[in-house]
Amino acid sequence: MGTPSSGSSAASGNTPPSGISAPSGNAPPPAPSPASTVPAASPVPPASPGVSGDLWPSFPPSPDAGTQETERIILTAPPEDDVPPPSPEEHLLRRLLGERALRLDATIRARIWGWIGPLLVTAFAGYVRFLDLGRPQELVFDETYYVKQGYTYFRVGYDANWPDEYNPEFESGLLDGFLPTGDYVVHPPIGKWVIALGFHLGEPANAATWRITTAILGTLAVLMLARSARRLFASTTLGVIAGLLFAVDGMAIVHSRTALLDNTLMFFVLAAFGALLLDREQARRRLARRCAAQLEASGELSRWGPSLGIRWWRIVAALALGLAVSTKWSGLYFFAVFALMSVLWDVTARRRAGVEGWFRAGILKDGALAAAVMVPVVLVTYLASWTGWFRNEATYGRHWAADHPGEGVTWLPEAWRSWWKYHLDMWDFHNNLTSDHSYEAHPLGWIMQIRPTSFLWNEVPDPVEACGWDKCVQAVLAIGNPLIWWGAAIAIPVALFFLVAKRDWRAFAVLSGYVAGWVPWLAYSHRTIFTFYAIVFTPWVILTLTYAISKVLGPPDAPTRRRDRGFFWVGLFLLAVVAVSVFFYPIWTAQVVPYRFWQVHMWLPSWV
Repeated sequence: MGTPSSGSSAASGNTPPSGISAPSGNAPPPAPSPASTVPAASPVPPASPGVSGDLWPSFPPSPDAGTQETERIILTAPPEDDVPPPSPEEHLLRRLLGERALRLDATIRARIWGWIGPLLVTAFAGYVRFLDLGRPQELVFDETYYVKQGYTYFRVGYDANWPDEYNPEFESGLLDGFLPTGDYVVHPPIGKWVIALGFHLGEPANAATWRITTAILGTLAVLMLARSARRLFASTTLGVIAGLLFAVDGMAIVHSRTALLDNTLMFFVLAAFGALLLDREQARRRLARRCAAQLEASGELSRWGPSLGIRWWRIVAALALGLAVSTKWSGLYFFAVFALMSVLWDVTARRRAGVEGWFRAGILKDGALAAAVMVPVVLVTYLASWTGWFRNEATYGRHWAADHPGEGVTWLPEAWRSWWKYHLDMWDFHNNLTSDHSYEAHPLGWIMQIRPTSFLWNEVPDPVEACGWDKCVQAVLAIGNPLIWWGAAIAIPVALFFLVAKRDWRAFAVLSGYVAGWVPWLAYSHRTIFTFYAIVFTPWVILTLTYAISKVLGPPDAPTRRRDRGFFWVGLFLLAVVAVSVFFYPIWTAQVVPYRFWQVHMWLPSWV
């Protein structure tokens, strides 16, 4: 995920203006000659953030700076061959982004490898997702709803009803048996439109066509995660590791090969996360450039600092979140968490830049503008997704208001009153779904994969011919790679420690998916819910594990022996992960296997 140019350019390279050494008194001393001075960092006791008339305010350094003490720029006489001093913009960039992030794309070689590594793991992910995608040639689990709904979107543009028990006919190629009436569905339209798009790409009767768009999104998600992790950790190596873990995880593989809505929801929220990472970097580059311009012009920053203008990547994130909400309402939790996280990034950026009114500026100048932009984009995207419902007279509930005059929200036009009543019915369904299911699972067990969901179970006739044993089965178990999920569960307290003790912004970023995609379900444990919903926050399972791996590897400037030891243990773990994925792959992909083979994969009694 490349970063579009923010338009920032290096400052002129001239010596910073006078006042750079935090002088006492009301007026700064005369600036020494540029030829005889150079700034050097000197630790002083921490001071309250703010601008007191100094060009560089006392402030905690970047976490990448390797010290927790305040840095102050002082002027000393350097050797004649010393390097020129950094410009104000360069100084601010180091504070706001850190040296590692600035070096990430500093050379052509780094940029090329930043794409080659993620593309390689994406190609591998595509192979394991598209291999025999049409197996099985039957509707798997909730494909019984979403594939048939997607087909009617393809044919008539809305959710048409189907006769009872129509699956065998549909699977045999009799696709046009739907009824002229609308079907009562409980999720917004975008996920079904994504499935419908696949029917334009292949033979509609082929099961691979039903799943092709889901597989495409699942494959592209690996690329997005690898690139996002690279930017998040300022490391191509860690980005590739994250991409590899996502490529071989069973939850991701199963959902990429099954035409449900949850994989589409995951794709959109991951796209929003990646866009906000890009926005964070672009906004900080812009803040550095504009703060430097203020400093060079007047010697001090305005009370609230400069405005940052239009944030295009934030708008992209809002569009992606709108599409997420238009797939499943649970996308709203990601919108809330990501919007808050983005504003917190803005607040801390202004604080680190030395803006005196950093908190109010971050909340009112950045946060209010973010709300003014993101909320309408999400809302308009959601409303636009219902266009087919409004345009087709046969859609479910379309004429409820006409049939119930004087009921509902009477001040709304009839079509909107019907639409609002439909949404109330959907809300009631989601809050009161309590029918028993053998694979329902309490969300507390999701992060450990205690009760995975069985998508498919077939006992194969003629077993001797099918697999050479006396009993053969064909199964799809939606379970993540146990080493990945159990390792990530152990990594959660590690990330929490660094979040609380070190205030590491990356720790909150990797945990944000858990906060948005897992924690809200704890409030809905009274209703029928399933572990497979965890696909939505699976990218953050990978990121949390990658965060812990980064601690095992150690910092780039660690001693060689320390780094070698870290790479050894991480390499050993990755080999074990890949081996476990190879072991589980047949029961992730509906291969015909001996019953005994399936049994040895049931490591916990709750997996059966």
